[in-house]
Amino acid sequence: MSVVLLEQLPLWGPSTGEDLPPKPVLTRPATLRLLITVKAAPNPSARYGETVCVGALGLDAPWTGWIRLYPIQFRELVDDSRFRKYDIVHLDALPARQDQRRESWKPIVDTVTTEQHLANGQPRRNLLDPLVEDSMCQLNKQTRDDPRARSIALIRVADISALQVKRHPGWSAVDRKKMAGYLNQLDLLEPSKRSPLQAPRFTGAYRYRCADRQCRGHQQRLWDWEFVALQRHLRQLTDAEASDHLRHRFLTQLCAADRDVAFYVGNQAARPQSFSIGGIYAPRRPTDRYRLRVNR
Repeated sequence: MSVVLLEQLPLWGPSTGEDLPPKPVLTRPATLRLLITVKAAPNPSARYGETVCVGALGLDAPWTGWIRLYPIQFRELVDDSRFRKYDIVHLDALPARQDQRRESWKPIVDTVTTEQHLANGQPRRNLLDPLVEDSMCQLNKQTRDDPRARSIALIRVADISALQVKRHPGWSAVDRKKMAGYLNQLDLLEPSKRSPLQAPRFTGAYRYRCADRQCRGHQQRLWDWEFVALQRHLRQLTDAEASDHLRHRFLTQLCAADRDVAFYVGNQAARPQSFSIGGIYAPRRPTDRYRLRVNR
């Protein structure tokens, strides 16, 4: 199946040749006002049991631009500190000292407060459309040349050839050991009935071309929380039925021809040349623009 997305988003992204400021050094936490854009699926952690990586857009100077929040133990947050994708939140955080990526901050999670949820539509597009970039190819080149290059971007999609959905092999022996060690420590400190993080039933990966004219294609893993959450609602279905449901939602619907599609991408601290997809930005096009494209 090929989904072709020819319409460009209204505004061009920032220049890829722009010099970026160095990572800030702070002795005390800064208060950040952020639009949450990505909530990645949880992963095993030796220190925290399981962690979630959150992507956000800093809204207030001097802390504007892309920001990564890690680690967050989302299952342990109290209700008032839980937040959704596209919530505007306030929280205190420090630049992550052991992470060379300039966008990475360590949040103080009990300081999170939610200001509002930014509903779908023009308010969201006003903030995000100017940040959409054409070239995943250029981003890959930048990180090959300099591991300290930008580690987060919002990349315009030219066309998608497939969403590969495969059975998850289960956590590795290393991951199982991480979680077991953490839960054993919990039991020593205070008896806990907390269960270990279950591996998702499926993995997902997009095969697509970015809007760079020289692009030969990319294949990137999908780490979206919503991709894993949907799987829990498909427990009663067979593998074939469930994978069809996932493709329908994340390919046929979210990447439909009447949407302006871009991927939130981020890399790994240990492997800066390896980017994956944390989420999908897919606002619907205004009806008149879509009609003009179809009638040509």
